[in-house]
Amino acid sequence: MFSFFRKKPPAAETSAPTETTRPRTAMEWLNADVGELLFGKKPAEASPPPSAPEPTPPVSSPQPPPAIRPTVAAPVVAAQVIAAPTAPAASAVPAAPAEIAPLPAASAEPEREDRSDWLAKLRSGLRKTGSNIAQAFVGASIDDAMYEDLEAALLQADAGVAATRHLLDDLQRRIKRAHLENPAAVRGLLADCIADLLAPLERPLVIGEHVPTVIMVVGVNGAGKTTSVGKLTRHLVDAGQKVLLAAADTFRAAAREQLAEWGRRHNVTVVSQDKGDSAAVIFDAVQSAKAKGIDIVLADTAGRLPTQAHLMDEIKKVKRVIAKADAAAPHETWLVLDANNGQNAVRQVQAFDKALGLTGLILTKLDGTAKGGAVAGIAIEHPIPIRFIGIGEKPEDLRPFVASEFVEALFS
Repeated sequence: MFSFFRKKPPAAETSAPTETTRPRTAMEWLNADVGELLFGKKPAEASPPPSAPEPTPPVSSPQPPPAIRPTVAAPVVAAQVIAAPTAPAASAVPAAPAEIAPLPAASAEPEREDRSDWLAKLRSGLRKTGSNIAQAFVGASIDDAMYEDLEAALLQADAGVAATRHLLDDLQRRIKRAHLENPAAVRGLLADCIADLLAPLERPLVIGEHVPTVIMVVGVNGAGKTTSVGKLTRHLVDAGQKVLLAAADTFRAAAREQLAEWGRRHNVTVVSQDKGDSAAVIFDAVQSAKAKGIDIVLADTAGRLPTQAHLMDEIKKVKRVIAKADAAAPHETWLVLDANNGQNAVRQVQAFDKALGLTGLILTKLDGTAKGGAVAGIAIEHPIPIRFIGIGEKPEDLRPFVASEFVEALFS
């Protein structure tokens, strides 16, 4: 019955002498290897036939080898390698913002002489404003007449109605609290009132947070923008800053030449165009400053009257274009004010702040004015920091605003 599994022996095997073998029994055919049955392989002669077939184990998924347990007696703890801290590279550490302080002096004695000269100039510049206030205390007593005289003096100094009312109310409270009866002491209390009012305006310029720091300088015609930019250049260069100037006042004939002269004096690069747009000039200046690692970009702009809407729209455009060169720029927007404008200067602050969002003021031409009280009006109505004040034509005549120095000069 199993004759169909038989295979004809190969030719090589027939030529060799073979021994006569007996026919396989039915049980031997059942126990034959599958390979022999299908491919004609014969079992080895030396191997005896197996007594019984071994059962085939069921097929299952392979099991992972058993974990090898350590033969050591005590547990082994892996060593932890802690690298010693290394100091970061100098370029990876961001520079801390630096405050621009008054021009450094070589020693304490020259510093005192320098401050004395500055106070003398400031006292001379504020003499007309201070003398009107001082007249209210001559032969006065603490009564309603004294308050009326003080009110007239403050209004004459262009302090404004709101600031005048604030100062008089504060003065009355201080007099009652101190139980004063001597009018001479009232003058010192008024000085304290003004100093406290102006203190929030004293905020030094902080640089280094943005590189470059872009400062956009704006103002009306004739306020002294270009001159102030030139003086600021001297101040910043002396403080160790790298400065680049943008001559963006493309309307006034001599503005570019004037700023170029300031750049030549202080060895500072000036970016300008003969017939360029103001916004394009500042855009190029910011790009150049980024490439050269400049600390500060001072951008001079054309004079704009806040009463002319189309001119204010143009200065808004300039600010938008600057933001295309640096999304955070301009980082500072400063308005230059002529101190002789008095309360008109307060209105300028309001208009430019609404259009541009001012971050600082520069008060120029304080020398000889009788309207220095406008600073009090600014503190009440628009408390924007006064970054610098100017009392002369020389570069050193532009200094950071210090409220205590201002009040000291006003009442001395």
